Amino acid sequence: MARRGKGLTARNVETAKPGKHEDGHGLRLVVSPSGARKWVLRFMRAGKRVEMGLGSFPTVSLAHAREMAADARRLVKTGKDPLAARRAERTGGVPTFGEMADRLIESIEHGFRNAKHRYQWRQTLTQYAGPLRPKPVDAITTEDVLECLKPIWTTKAETASRLRGRIERVLDAAAARGLRSKDNPARWRGHLSALLPKRQRLTRGHHAAMPFSDVSEFLARLRGIDGIGARALEFTILTAARTGEVIDARWPEIDLDGRVWIVPATRMKAGREHRVPLTERVLEILNDMAAMRTGEFVFPGSRRGRPLSNMAMRMTARRAGIEYTVHGFRSAGERTNFPREVAEAALAHVVGDATERAYRRGDALEKRRALMAAWAAFCEPTKDNIVVPLARPGRQ
Repeated sequence: MARRGKGLTARNVETAKPGKHEDGHGLRLVVSPSGARKWVLRFMRAGKRVEMGLGSFPTVSLAHAREMAADARRLVKTGKDPLAARRAERTGGVPTFGEMADRLIESIEHGFRNAKHRYQWRQTLTQYAGPLRPKPVDAITTEDVLECLKPIWTTKAETASRLRGRIERVLDAAAARGLRSKDNPARWRGHLSALLPKRQRLTRGHHAAMPFSDVSEFLARLRGIDGIGARALEFTILTAARTGEVIDARWPEIDLDGRVWIVPATRMKAGREHRVPLTERVLEILNDMAAMRTGEFVFPGSRRGRPLSNMAMRMTARRAGIEYTVHGFRSAGERTNFPREVAEAALAHVVGDATERAYRRGDALEKRRALMAAWAAFCEPTKDNIVVPLARPGRQ
């Protein structure tokens, strides 16, 4: 291998053995085991090392490769991205579908309720819409869209439906910016509806829920498991919250003095602020998490500055020997003698029509505080695993 800074010669290029051979200033010749030779330029972009292919030898000679590398380095020095410049040259200045998709996500992700939604948008528009990403956004056709949808239309119906809607939105965004003038090939009504089989209506059953009489015993096992996932799962059960609300919980939302957790409307399914009364055991969990606080998230993930994974609680439940869904614990929490309106408010459900909701201005916080205290007592493990009956205060 030639030494960095010494540079290659024409003879070196022709006789180089398999491996990576440096010419200097980021340019290298890569020789595969089969003997094929290609040029690669390495440069820094946004603090990360990036590689850019410059073509194969002998189509691209050593001298030509050096010229191309010099041009690319000049762009880098002026703050431009050589890869983006090359794509723009190939597409006549029109962004690719992938570039347009990334721009759209960046512009709308502040409106997503949680990290899971951001991940799902990026995942579908990267994994399933992969064939579209390198194509100019104004060249996407119906056949291109069908190529992405058909493989999963019947096997992953819900994912396929969301993918179609997201592709449609990317192309609508391109049209709004004057980058497309054609009809949207991802439109369903009157277009793809005539080309794809009608989706079967989803039959949504209840989430698999643990028998509520087993919750106390489960919590006893759960408290024997170390880790943030176990604490987050117990917190979820005792607050009757949704997984997304818990893993995205932030310390500014927690009022320890007022013994309440205020979940902002932007992270609630119903789009309304939700106040959650905090019981003694929940406060203990929060104090434990505060002692190991590393950032804004109450339940931090393994990566700094990121929340706990949305699968962490499910995996913790499996470690404890159960296969029930985390969401299913909310149905166990409905088994109560408290008024229906109080139980529904604790679950942040929308109850009644608009008129009824207008007259019910409060959120019954103090009544829900009594409900959550009763629920916590019901869940509390006992010496002999005796389940405490859950009843309204004052009833025998």
